Amino acid sequence: MSGPHVVTFGGDGPPVLLLHALMGRASTWWSVAPWLTRHGRVVGADARGHGRNPHRGGRWRTPDFVADAAELVAGLGEPAVVIGHSMGGLHGIALAAEHPDLVRALVVEDVGVDLRGRTVDDWRALFDAWPVPFPSLRHVREFFGPAADYFSECVEERADGYHLVAAPHELFDIAAEWGERAYWDLVDRVRCPVLVVEAEHTVMPAGQQAEIARRVGGTHLVVEGAGHLVHESAPRAFQGAVEAFLSWVLDEDVQVTGGRVQDRDPRDPGLHRLDGE
Repeated sequence: MSGPHVVTFGGDGPPVLLLHALMGRASTWWSVAPWLTRHGRVVGADARGHGRNPHRGGRWRTPDFVADAAELVAGLGEPAVVIGHSMGGLHGIALAAEHPDLVRALVVEDVGVDLRGRTVDDWRALFDAWPVPFPSLRHVREFFGPAADYFSECVEERADGYHLVAAPHELFDIAAEWGERAYWDLVDRVRCPVLVVEAEHTVMPAGQQAEIARRVGGTHLVVEGAGHLVHESAPRAFQGAVEAFLSWVLDEDVQVTGGRVQDRDPRDPGLHRLDGE
């Protein structure tokens, strides 16, 4: 797979595929990509309905996104380490379950696999509260504050101001599926090494990410002080956790930087807590 929606961030060695969240695009990983290139060839792609992906106006479901990711990894010539945030994490889980030969290891960041009962009304309420169109990029940055770098990548300038690159009605169609079914069947089929990075202030159901890690025999980290955008709100902690994981799965001898892994939480022997500072 190639095209303007595929971003090659650089690096050499084993492929690393970045899968973005709903409303995002490959370029929302710019803060992460530079240090990831020390570990391999880093590639990202705008999902259908996002960024510069030519697929627009459809009603896509998880299998469509997974098929695209599988085609991309197959073209890289060897299994990839897949790192996915939120929606991208779900797609990473599905890719590892459906195409185990394509996924060497998996990192999921603040992901949900059972959102039954939630509706797109939650998303509509969120978007309705945003002053779109924004008069300028400065207004975008001021509105989103600490997450300004991330959301600046999610908008584009049009004649009347700055709008989301993705069409809200297409985002609602994508999100509608998540309230209709659970994905535990996919989780149970994952066999590769898995790191689950959960935000302390997660937007996902309580206990769900710990259960994902338990089912796959993976590692579950909670990043203290972090919000849903862990790699933006606690970048050093996220980097430290992911680099430690990569040094293991890629059998590297590297110096890990970033956050400090604290003692295991006595309330859950399978859980580590990570200092977000």
